[in-house]
Order: sequence, then structure tokens, then C-alpha cells
Amino acid sequence: MKYPLLVVLFLTTNLLFSQKRELGKVTIEELKEKYHPIDSLAPAAILFQTGKTTFQYSQEEGFYLVTEVEVKIKIYTKEGYEFANEAIQFYVGGNEKESVDFSKAFTYNLVGDKVEKTKLKGENEFIENVNKFWSVKKITMPNVREGSIIEYKYEIKSPYYSVFPEWKFQKSIPVKFSQYETNIPEYFTYNVYRKGSLIPVESKSKEGKTISITNKDLVRSGAAIKYERTNESINYTVEKVVYTLENLKALNDESFVNNIENYTAGLQHELSGKKMPNSMFESFSLTWEDVVKNIYKNDNFGEQLNITNYFENDIKGFINDQDKVNKIFEFVKTRMNWNGLYGYNCDEGVKKAYQNKTGNVADINLMLVAMLKYANVDADPVLISTRSNGIPLFPSRTAFNYVIVRVNNNEKSYFLDATDKNAMINILPLRDLNWNGRLVKNDGYSEMLDLMPQFISNDVVTVLAKIENESEISGQTREQYFAYNAYNYRNKYRKLNKESIVENVEKKFDGLEINDYEVTNVESLNEPVIEKYAFVNKNEIEKIGNKILFSPLMHFKADKNPFLVEKREYPIDFSFPFKDKYSISIAVPDGYEVAFLPETITLSMDNNYGVFSYIINSSANQIQLVVNFEINVSIVPAEDYVMLKEFFDRMIQKQNEKVILLKK
Repeated sequence: MKYPLLVVLFLTTNLLFSQKRELGKVTIEELKEKYHPIDSLAPAAILFQTGKTTFQYSQEEGFYLVTEVEVKIKIYTKEGYEFANEAIQFYVGGNEKESVDFSKAFTYNLVGDKVEKTKLKGENEFIENVNKFWSVKKITMPNVREGSIIEYKYEIKSPYYSVFPEWKFQKSIPVKFSQYETNIPEYFTYNVYRKGSLIPVESKSKEGKTISITNKDLVRSGAAIKYERTNESINYTVEKVVYTLENLKALNDESFVNNIENYTAGLQHELSGKKMPNSMFESFSLTWEDVVKNIYKNDNFGEQLNITNYFENDIKGFINDQDKVNKIFEFVKTRMNWNGLYGYNCDEGVKKAYQNKTGNVADINLMLVAMLKYANVDADPVLISTRSNGIPLFPSRTAFNYVIVRVNNNEKSYFLDATDKNAMINILPLRDLNWNGRLVKNDGYSEMLDLMPQFISNDVVTVLAKIENESEISGQTREQYFAYNAYNYRNKYRKLNKESIVENVEKKFDGLEINDYEVTNVESLNEPVIEKYAFVNKNEIEKIGNKILFSPLMHFKADKNPFLVEKREYPIDFSFPFKDKYSISIAVPDGYEVAFLPETITLSMDNNYGVFSYIINSSANQIQLVVNFEINVSIVPAEDYVMLKEFFDRMIQKQNEKVILLKK
């Protein structure tokens, strides 16, 4: 019997949806699969991930949160082995602690024609303490090889229900099926925040629940007093919401992305209100001003700004100095050593950190604020979320994980971060440059501040070169790094010896041989870093008959466009505006003349995003090239991606055009 097409589609769809996604159900066909049917290059794929958050009740503790997650993953290649590991962070810093437990963790392999099952053992499961507030439960699945399927379940129990664990539908590998379920009692109201461009399918339903409570009542019977137990049942309604997405492509971390997690399809739940039986409604919806006030009131934040007796004698020489901001900033950077821990609350407190000469972000930067205020400088802390922490979506104390300093001085405003030895005034570590921060004033005033640099960081390259033996280019290079370019150089090379630096530069420019390397001003932060070296490049000359062909931009040219995809859904983040300038002079070898020069051009983007100019000429036996490449903004919005991609295409094509020399 033949069915109409619509009926076939209906039956097929229902069959797919009716398939049970359970742990322990592994087939030989799944184990035999050599590559992902849609993405053949995927190192692994998530066959399904399901999560469920529910409220449990105990008479001693009241409501608490339980989140259960089940995951099944197929490993295709050795590069996919990393997906056989899992790490779940949980909070241990309060009076009540969260817990994480793994179960049903197995690795499946095909041995001959039989399925081999290996259980996760205790030595592959451990807890790592991150700091006094957070720990991580980790597992490493056993006996993983190409073709393996792994599966596990974990459960997070938390006494804190103000925020649910974030659910991420997308991963860096394909996801066949992802579903998250919430079960929220009628007493609680949550705001739901969606991330990414994908919208999950939702289904809602309600069901009744009952809590049984045992009461101990004091009862007098004549002269005797005793306790009588009575049982009470409380009925309430739970709203269940199921969010589902299927057949998700791998989320690739493209060039110039701030943090791919900002654009990953996901859900976040935040408590906005609570009304328990026989109680008034409590609102927990916060504004950013509420968040700032609560943070400031914490003894490990606001109180630390008022403690001054530990440093007064050490900075009294700077108080009346015209350059006191820079002097105090350098004093803190020199004395203090960052222990690598983030946070806007002090760990040990500013006084103890000062004595030990080490501390977390808050210890160091709140100490800097206190010193500047003591010196009568208008300075305040600024709460930020670092790049790795993502962009805050809603007002919450967990939105921030870092604090820096804002100074108003001589009608100028700038930022400071004393955790980094290479940082300068208004040159923040790149981890700080994450769109916006929140200024904190002691009177409760709060203001959003743009953290992204507005000034240009220059990179100026001067080259004198010549063609030798009709086969190579040799010459002298002088490169000056300014502002963020100098900061990046110092961060990368400051602790390396000369031999290691030369090795890195030779790797950067394939085919380059470097001699007589010199660098100055690495320690002088207020000066540009200046790099000089002699070079020989054997990869740039192409000899065809009586012609020599080469790109006059030589090894400085870009070979390929970093922007490859046709469409992009998230902004292009350059971190800071920059200008690269190349002034190159190349001597034409004796016996040759210039037969062809590329055309001089200027390319520009709308909205003054960027400019590329290429000016070339020749006279006597010299070829002169001046190239300017400017990106004038830190961030280009996704809607202008196509324009940016085309700009880079044309620029790179121009950089690779060749001069032709003809033998006389």
C-alpha cells in the first residue's frame, strides 16, 4: 500500500521524535560510524544532551535546586579525545555548598563484532579547587579511541536557586539533539534570557505536586506536657517548560571573535520574584544600580577603600607630585604581584595583600583606588566582565568578575589596571577590553562606561632592501611599536632571550633569516618598542627567463583573508583601533629595469571603519612603496561583515601583486 507524501513525512517525523534517548542504548551501527554524516571533518559529535532542573524540598532546608544532565558523545578522531573529558564548576564559598556527582559513565568500543563497555573508575574522577569560592569536578573517560561512544550523567545540587545553571545548546562540535527542561513551582518567577540567534522550540504544561510536612506541636494534657506529631500536606502547581533544538552545526570560533560563548545558543534563568504560602510577594528583579549598591556594601569591596594606614608612609612622597597618578600607579605595579585570581571582592583584604606583596584583582586595584583617593585624586572602581567571562546579559552580581580603576584628572578620564606589569595608563590588559564596564561611586551612583580604546595604536615599519643573485631579497628593517602594539610585544617577548625572539620572528615570516637583531625600550613603558634587524628572504623572488617577479611588500604581505565564511552572525572584534604603516625602498639590481609596477590605489570602507592605501613609484634604480592599513574602530557590527570581507579581499589581492623587472 502506498501512502501520500505528507503521510510518509508525518510517520517519519513521529518515529524520530518517539525514539528514546537513553543512556546505555549503544548500537553496533553507531560504533561503526566513521565520520559525521553532515560534517565529515568533525572530530566528535554530541548524539544527545538532555538536562532537567527541578525544585526539591526538605523540611530542614526548604526548597533546593537539582539539575540532572545526560550526555552521549561519538568520538571520530584523535582530535576528538578532548570531548571525552568533562569539568563542572560548583560553588563552595558560602555557608551552604553545592555538590556535583557523576554516574552512569561508560565508554563503549567495538571489539570484533561485540560491544565492549568500560566503566569510569575513581582514579579518573577528581575535584580541583579553583579558589576559596569555586571548585571543579572533573572526569576523564577511560579506554577512549577512534570510534568510541561515551556517555555519562551528572547531577548538581544547589541550595541557591536565584540562578539556574546556564544551558548551552551549541558546541564546537555538531549536536544532533539538545533539550532542556525546567520545572518551576508556582511560588517562583524567573526571567528567561536567550543567547544566540537560534530559537528553541518550546512546549509548556502544568502538573500538581504535594509537599508533606511533619509538625511537632506542644500539647498540655492535665499536668503533663508532650509533643504531638501532625502531618500537613501542601499542594502546589509546577510549570514545566521544555526547550528543544536539533541538528545543530558546530559553532566555529572564527577570526576576531571576542568570546564565542557570547553568541552560543543558550538559556539563562534568573529569579525575579517569590511568593511563598501566607507571605507577601518578594521582588528580586535587580537594576544595575541595585547590583552596584549591593556590591559596594560588601566588606570585601567598599570597606577596603577606606583603609589607608598600611600605605600612608610609603606614598607620602607622591602626594604633592604633579605626576602623582603615574607615580602611585607604577608603585603599586612594582610592589604587588597578581596571583592570577579574578573577582571584584578582595580575597585576603588590601592590608594583608600589601604586606604579602601579592593578591587577587580586587586586592590590587581597590588598593590602587584607595591610594589615589588618599592623594586627592578623583578615582573610582569600575566593575567589568572579562572577555573570557562573556558580555553581561542582565543585571546580576554574577555578571561581573573583575574590577579596574577610572581616574578623572586634569579634565581627562582614563583607566588603570595594576595587575599587569606591562599595562600603562589607558593601556589595559586585553582581557579587560570587553565592551562596557560599570562605574561605582561611594554615594551609590552608577554609570556605564565604554571600555574599548578610541585611540590608534601605530606600527611603523621602515625597510631598505635590495635584490641579490637574482634569487633573494636582503635588507635592514626598523619597526616601531606604539600603544597596544607595544603592550602586545612586551607581553609576548619581554621574558624571552634574543635567540628565542629571533626564532619567533623567523617563524612568523616563513623563509626569513635574521641577523644583528636589536630591540630597545622594552622596559621603558612610555616609549615605543623599537626593533631592528638584518634579513635575507629566499622565498620572495620568482625568476622566469629574463624576468624577476616579486611582491614589493615582501614577507609583510598577507597571504589569505582571515574572513572566509560568506555570512557572519556576530561582530568582528579587533580589540583596538590600529594603523600599520610600511615605508619600503628596494634597489633594482644592475642590468635590470622596471617593466611593470602595480597601480597606486586607495580602498576605504563605509562609516570610516578602515582605509588601505598603496602608493608605489620608481626612479633611477629604486622602487619606493608606502602602504597604510588602518582599522579605525575596535568593533565592526555583523551587518557590515560582507563589506569588511570584500575590503580584505581587495587589500590582500593588492598586497600580492608583483613588480616585474626585465633584464636589459
